[in-house]
Amino acid sequence: MQVDTILKYFPNLSDIQKNQFIQLEVLYKDWNKKINVVSRKDIDELYLRHVLHSLGIAKLIKFNPKAEVLDVGTGGGFPGIPLAILFPETNFTLVDAIGKKIKVVDEVVSGLQLQNVKTFNCRVEELEGSFDFIVSRAVAAMPTFVRWVKGRIRKKSEHELKNGILYLKGGDLSEELRGYSTAQIFPLKDFFEEDFFETKKLVYLPLKYKG
Repeated sequence: MQVDTILKYFPNLSDIQKNQFIQLEVLYKDWNKKINVVSRKDIDELYLRHVLHSLGIAKLIKFNPKAEVLDVGTGGGFPGIPLAILFPETNFTLVDAIGKKIKVVDEVVSGLQLQNVKTFNCRVEELEGSFDFIVSRAVAAMPTFVRWVKGRIRKKSEHELKNGILYLKGGDLSEELRGYSTAQIFPLKDFFEEDFFETKKLVYLPLKYKG
């Protein structure tokens, strides 16, 4: 699977965006030889397992210009970097506690000349600021994740979806979502036809306020 599959699902990309998506593979393959952030099997299927998977979020929401999105536990830069390419006017903050991963993210961001990405090598609890949406790929069970990001989501919603968490995860989520009656699960197989997405899901948890 090459970058053409991204174009199949996102046909209205600018030439700059197309080139950035093409460059992703070159940059990740180069940096992965120096600092291993993506498994060998996954690097060969980068566009399927990482890029398109990340862009599943964009099938549910179109981020506004100037919106603030936080990617927690970004690892090698997913889902944040593909989303930052797709939404060049939206501001993305990518956070990871592991320094070598953020180093790779910084190099990829620099190589792509992304102007809308900030990175931090820290735990999310140490980060300041608030965000419209918090995105992530299965870094923890939902109750743990919600605890980590408490107080980080803005109260004022300016999107069609209420501000909250957009979480990419696979498998049976019924147990960990039991306490979240407002959580909605979107199977990625509804958006993408590749077999890889058969068990993959996007969880949307709108922010709940007491009061």
